Amino acid sequence: MNHLLKMLDLSKEEIIELLNLADQLKYEKANNIPHPHLAGKTLAMIFEKSSTRTRVSFEVGMYQLGGHPLFLSSNDLQMGRGEPIQDTARVLSRYCDGIMIRTFGHSIVEELAEHSSVPVINGLTDFSHPCQIFADLLTIREYKGSFEGLKVCFIGDPNNMANSLIVGALKLGMRFSLASPEGYTLHPEIAAFVADYPDAFEQTTDVLQAAKEADVVITDVWASMGDEGEAEERKKAFANYQINNQVMEVADADAIVLHCLPAHREEEITAEVFEKYADVIFDEAENRLHAQKAILVKLMAPSVLEI
Repeated sequence: MNHLLKMLDLSKEEIIELLNLADQLKYEKANNIPHPHLAGKTLAMIFEKSSTRTRVSFEVGMYQLGGHPLFLSSNDLQMGRGEPIQDTARVLSRYCDGIMIRTFGHSIVEELAEHSSVPVINGLTDFSHPCQIFADLLTIREYKGSFEGLKVCFIGDPNNMANSLIVGALKLGMRFSLASPEGYTLHPEIAAFVADYPDAFEQTTDVLQAAKEADVVITDVWASMGDEGEAEERKKAFANYQINNQVMEVADADAIVLHCLPAHREEEITAEVFEKYADVIFDEAENRLHAQKAILVKLMAPSVLEI
């Protein structure tokens, strides 16, 4: 594992290894046990898409690991003014020990990794959001104890979140049910992946069917960053694709609700349901920090894991 670009690249064993490391680092942080595994190392953080959780969790994570985060917006880079991605990759590789990028097209991350001599971490693309999914998986395991046999239900757009969550869930032995409107289809790479899991995956337009006996119910905003031009059209298409009391009544009695945030209350989730499960949702948000610290250590200081 030289980079973290998408969940499709990872084996079940690699996912579990990262989750176990995140657990360890979370325990050490809670018990004030220092873990300066990245002392003297610098992470370049490229943000072509703005963020609250991604920026703060990576900056704090690098600090807690003894390293230094370097925030770079599009205005700070020549890449935003026409410098080829491969040149940016080669320059940053000479200065920094790792690169995290939050951007639009997934091909940008792939090209960056191809030309970088240091690890590249996908902080989000239009296709994939692996860092968020590690936080989700960490939260699911904390609340449910294990993955095997659980049913995950995602209600909404089959976007970057759903793409990554589907892969992570199926690789770890969970069943997955996706509820989305007619016309909102799976990305071809994800459709090819789920073809190998015919008994564990379903996509339906029926929200209640998808949520029936689900152990984990998840949603995301109807219009992701970059889809703002379709916001009104999506409000109409997704009007009935909401986590509400009716949905939770058909889910398992001990089901949990997750949301990657920010949440648009009364759109993809009601305020009542959000507040009922707020503790879980903000545990999930906190777990971005612990999961990403594990990713940083695994990629930027793998030797410490062999001690």
